[in-house]
Amino acid sequence: MSSTETPTPVQEAVAIDSSPFLKAIVQQIRANDAYGTYRNWADETLLKPYIIPKKKRREISVEGEVDVITQSRILGFYRAIAAQIEQETGQLSQVVVDLSHEGFGWALIFSGRLILVSKTLRDAQRFGFDSLEKLNAEGEKLVQKGIALSQTYPQVCDI
Repeated sequence: MSSTETPTPVQEAVAIDSSPFLKAIVQQIRANDAYGTYRNWADETLLKPYIIPKKKRREISVEGEVDVITQSRILGFYRAIAAQIEQETGQLSQVVVDLSHEGFGWALIFSGRLILVSKTLRDAQRFGFDSLEKLNAEGEKLVQKGIALSQTYPQVCDI
């Protein structure tokens, strides 16, 4: 596929079906849907807000507060990472996201007293990825780092 072609929904569906991390994000979105709005939505449609090309991200103003939809997108991303770590290690993983009204803050994923993932957030108004592949790659990278830490220090996770 050349850089000018856009992926077809069939190509995206294959990527989502073959990615445990992307499936975990979809699961988090649906789990937090109190009214069942997203029940019949396609997975590609649910993941679409995470895909924001670099040029479009630059157009998003960092002035003002981070909107609730963006905050829930950030939380869903990190909860999917925690769910994947928990599934692989069997250790209960929790997420804390602290954002200032200006879009600065951090996201932590911890198990017991061990911090598995620590990520600084900057310009949270612009949270997004260039493509599904980059979304998946970043998520998988953080999942693998969290699993490695959990397996290295299991006694700290059990406390």
